[in-house]
Amino acid sequence: MSFAIIETGGKQYKVSASKILEIEKLNAKVGETIKFKNVLLLNYDKNTEIGSPSIDGATVEAKLLDNVKDRTVLIFHKRRRKHSRKKNGHRQRHSKIQITKIMSKDGKVIDEAKFNVTKKTVKKETVEKKKVTKK
Repeated sequence: MSFAIIETGGKQYKVSASKILEIEKLNAKVGETIKFKNVLLLNYDKNTEIGSPSIDGATVEAKLLDNVKDRTVLIFHKRRRKHSRKKNGHRQRHSKIQITKIMSKDGKVIDEAKFNVTKKTVKKETVEKKKVTKK
């Protein structure tokens, strides 16, 4: 099993082909292909490449599936005996991506996604299932 460790948004993620994960929000449109050039580690065919700090030329390609918001985090401040309270909320924005390709520093494709799961195909499948169950 081949995988890579990439860094984006100040965090590190272990990724493999066709994996779907949520990362910090990216400024891109839904459906665009994104290239991550900050690859810290590559593991494939019993070989491991470790960058110092990153591997030059290695890239990971991903497809942006959706920009979503996280659940609400409530911030509540109360000062006792002062009749003072403040309630605030925050919803962090995330980007949902699917890894499509992992490429080594010489441009060779290490791992590639065999199928692409998109939001539209998932909705169509659920609608078809509902129609079948009604009959």
